[in-house]
Amino acid sequence: MLRKLLERLTGRAADAPVTVDANELVREGDRRARSGALSAALACYRAALAARPDCLNAHLGMGNVMVDLWMLDEAVAAYAHALALAPQSAAIRSALLFHRHYAALIDAHALFEAHREAGAVLMAAAARDVPAARRATAGRRLRIGYVSPNFSRHSVGYFIEPVIRHHNRAEFEIYCYYAHAKADDATRRFRDMADGWRDVADTDGAELAAMVRADGIDLLVDLAGHSKANRLAAFAHKPAPLQITWLGYPDTTGLPAIDLRITDAVADPAPQADTLNSERLVRIDGGFLCYQPPADSPPVGDHINPPSGVVFASFNNIAKLNAGMVRLWSAILEALPGSRLVLKSASLDFTETADRVLEGFEEFGIAAGRIEVRGWVAKREQHLQMYEGVDIALDTYPYNGTTTTCEALWMGVPVVTRAGEVHMSRVGASLLHAAGLGDLVAHDAVDYVETAVALACDQERRRELRAILRRRLEESTLLDYAGFTRKLEQVYRDAFNALPPP
Repeated sequence: MLRKLLERLTGRAADAPVTVDANELVREGDRRARSGALSAALACYRAALAARPDCLNAHLGMGNVMVDLWMLDEAVAAYAHALALAPQSAAIRSALLFHRHYAALIDAHALFEAHREAGAVLMAAAARDVPAARRATAGRRLRIGYVSPNFSRHSVGYFIEPVIRHHNRAEFEIYCYYAHAKADDATRRFRDMADGWRDVADTDGAELAAMVRADGIDLLVDLAGHSKANRLAAFAHKPAPLQITWLGYPDTTGLPAIDLRITDAVADPAPQADTLNSERLVRIDGGFLCYQPPADSPPVGDHINPPSGVVFASFNNIAKLNAGMVRLWSAILEALPGSRLVLKSASLDFTETADRVLEGFEEFGIAAGRIEVRGWVAKREQHLQMYEGVDIALDTYPYNGTTTTCEALWMGVPVVTRAGEVHMSRVGASLLHAAGLGDLVAHDAVDYVETAVALACDQERRRELRAILRRRLEESTLLDYAGFTRKLEQVYRDAFNALPPP
């Protein structure tokens, strides 16, 4: 079996002497993955592990490919195997934590303990550092440092750019620490807005922490959590007297060195949410997000399909779609025989992934012809124009959408979401309440299906929402950039003033 696989992958004759090089198979798997041949890449990684079960890069490669192949449980298992081989790797631990959020069933307390364990590992690596002390503030501005790998055309950018733009520069000085090598037009805007800009893609945690100390940062704000290319290792050194996490990750960091996490009362209701976070939760009235729509957004269309031909859609990352959601969406489609569902996600460019998703719906009796799959679109305007033929957007659960929900509402498309018990399952509720659409927040599976079907059958309400949703967003807290930033600044000021005096 292995000889035949090697022959296919390397061109060697099947009867030639075989010396299995696991690293060579991993490199071949990486090449196949980059070319989009995901199943072939997976075969390479599995062959590498058959030859050498402790091949770390093979486990990691498998995890990455399995995410794109919509094999999420298997991907989590692959990352877990990788972590067992490299338990001190913060990057692998973060990857495992991040992907655990895609599971259909979440054990909130177990996930919290896993975050606390990750925080303990990071703190142990930085244990020799003395936490930064508060500096005197009389007569000077507070210096805020934002740390992110996403000061670019990234979802996080739509939420942090308006804040940086509207900060009161008479009271706050803004430094941006950019942890990515890519630069685009959004990166250039961020650089121009910042009082201090630092490219830190090639620095490690200790180096970044030293840079933050040298810059005299008063409040250091993490915008990534355990997402890819995060810099939590720098926060573990406690280089700023007050450290905060916000925006870029749907959970606690588990890191004792981070003091606060910014949220709201809908996304993290008290008191139960407080027990699932290592940080102290600070809730902003009206919502913890503000959204900046793309400047090149197309106008809202006016076409509304009748109930007999209603079009549902989800433009969320396909990794957020689990078997439970497929079952619920199938129930919605079954209740409306002429309806269709449009799925858009970058991973659906892979034929193997699209086929697996369509097969998932067929298992619940929904023919492939009723599901339209679309992949990556480079231009934002074209992406947003795809909402033209959509009547209702369906949010995912337990991992809700964020940017996709805002985009749908901005394009006049109402969103049906389901609220759960943890932050990632309540972001949709937070956004819809801010937009005045609290009646589209369901609280269990049956309610979710009934809410979607009822809205589909109410053509007049859908027509009204199409006409007013963009204006409603413009008048909501979601687009009140100055108002939101003043609230955020008050959080910063109050928390900093509560620190022990210098």
